[in-house]
Amino acid sequence: MKPVLAAGIMSGTSLDGIDAVVVEIGGAPIRTLGFVAAPYPAEVRAALLAVSNRETHTREIARLNFVLPELYAAAFRQACKKGKVDAKDVAVIGCHGQTIYHEGAAAEYLGRKVASTLQIGDGSVLAARTGVPVVCDFRPADMAAGGQGAPLVPYVDYLLFHDKKESRVALNIGGIANITWIPAGAPPEEVVAFDTGPGNMVIDQLLAHYTEGRHSFDGDGAMAADGLVHPEVVAELLGDRFFSEKPPKTAGREQYGREFVERLLERGLSPEDTVATATYFTAASIAEGIARFADGEENPPAQVIVSGGGVHNKTLLRFLRAELPESEVLRCEVAGIDADAKEAIAFAVLAHETLKKRPSNLPAATGAKRPAILGKLCLP
Repeated sequence: MKPVLAAGIMSGTSLDGIDAVVVEIGGAPIRTLGFVAAPYPAEVRAALLAVSNRETHTREIARLNFVLPELYAAAFRQACKKGKVDAKDVAVIGCHGQTIYHEGAAAEYLGRKVASTLQIGDGSVLAARTGVPVVCDFRPADMAAGGQGAPLVPYVDYLLFHDKKESRVALNIGGIANITWIPAGAPPEEVVAFDTGPGNMVIDQLLAHYTEGRHSFDGDGAMAADGLVHPEVVAELLGDRFFSEKPPKTAGREQYGREFVERLLERGLSPEDTVATATYFTAASIAEGIARFADGEENPPAQVIVSGGGVHNKTLLRFLRAELPESEVLRCEVAGIDADAKEAIAFAVLAHETLKKRPSNLPAATGAKRPAILGKLCLP
């Protein structure tokens, strides 16, 4: 296979910013040429929070839909510059867009049961600004096939991490945490993947609250390290029925947004104890998902390979290792993949598959009735 240059752009539910990567596809492993993480300007992040599962005006959503691709284009150009790549040589950009609402399970609405999702950041504008074909809006094709539209990264997890001899879990800790369980020697249809619950989302909101917006995340986990975990609170939070529901299942700001954080604050714990408890709850919910639905109770995975912003939270990883004592918890750099860039890399790969007219959802992970070619193609 002749190497192809592709780009991926990811902006996750944590709303911290834009990850843009340019990769070379065709070798093993996928080679990262240039990667940038561009924080959202404060006013953009505030505007996105105001339309994410909130009462708002359609005007704000429409405007953000056209503002975001301008920011995405700038991040793409930075990634090309960093990788010394000419944008004209990039075959395709895969752009996830910014999720402002996701309801993977069907709900009653206007006399019908409807599952729905909305990612904004118009692909046509991005294609026009970059001169590169764009594949965007990946989730609806899977949902149209009866899936929950998430998780989509397991297809790429399987390509990157499957092993004939060792069972592995690929764990991404973004705003939401999700896992892909890849049994030793398993074919793609035996992969199990789902959202385990909160990743950085609850911790980030607590930091923003306690610092009055000066900080939006707990850095290397320093605040959590200064607090005491309240195990009775963790146990109570783990009693939520979400954790016992069988996959496929997804989570988002709808479950772990402002209302969840407000209930946590009402417990009256100190700021340090609240952040420590929320951090342990995140680790425990990931371990719970692995134990319940990734055969982790009887046959713990040999390795848990971690990516996403959560890899930088040393306290979270320490808690995770305590909850998974029989598994080796590793950052995904061991497989030659940048932990911060991994989700953006995934959408570069998914876009490349779409260009080749190949399905790239895993029905076993999303619940879809059939494989589907994902995304919408926008030409410059």
